[in-house]
Amino acid sequence: MKNKEKIKIFTSAITAGSFKGKKIEIPDIFTTRSSKGILKESLFNTLQFDIIDKNFVEVFSGSGSIGLEALSRGANEAYFMEYNPTAYRYLESNVKRIAPLQSKLFYGDSFSNFSQVYEMTKRSKKKTYFYFDPPFSTRDGMDDIYDKTIALIKTIEPEVCEMVIVEHMTQLTMPQNIGILSQTKRKKFGRSTLSYYQPKE
Repeated sequence: MKNKEKIKIFTSAITAGSFKGKKIEIPDIFTTRSSKGILKESLFNTLQFDIIDKNFVEVFSGSGSIGLEALSRGANEAYFMEYNPTAYRYLESNVKRIAPLQSKLFYGDSFSNFSQVYEMTKRSKKKTYFYFDPPFSTRDGMDDIYDKTIALIKTIEPEVCEMVIVEHMTQLTMPQNIGILSQTKRKKFGRSTLSYYQPKE
């Protein structure tokens, strides 16, 4: 029987706020792609203090680095969704060490779990940031991932949503409008781009 392959672990640190300097462990597996430091910095420079006391939903969480950074910077609660068992194990470990009381974890398919998480954010009566970072569609079986992601975003209502942010392949042109949301900003970082959406005025 083959020995179980040892997974290489990368670490990144929370960059600002109450958990600044705390380490996040990221397993080197094909479904997990750590958001670049420059991209994360730009994201939180855009959100700044608006995130304080709001909810934050990281839809494809991986190790949870974006949601944990949001909590460190004053978000009220973070909801994490991850379907890969290895990534989920590290997500659990990171959350337990850094912000267990403000975090809710959901194991399994994000598309299946989203409606449950959405209802929880709705009941909280707090505005919510939704962060979508789907696995790049160049991977096998991921061809329709952006279509499914856009369909999910269409279900979000203005009274719940503060903002939707999508991290996606730069070569993909995201629509200007998705449901009740309109694109307000787009910022490129090499192969990855952030597209920001807010409810139409």
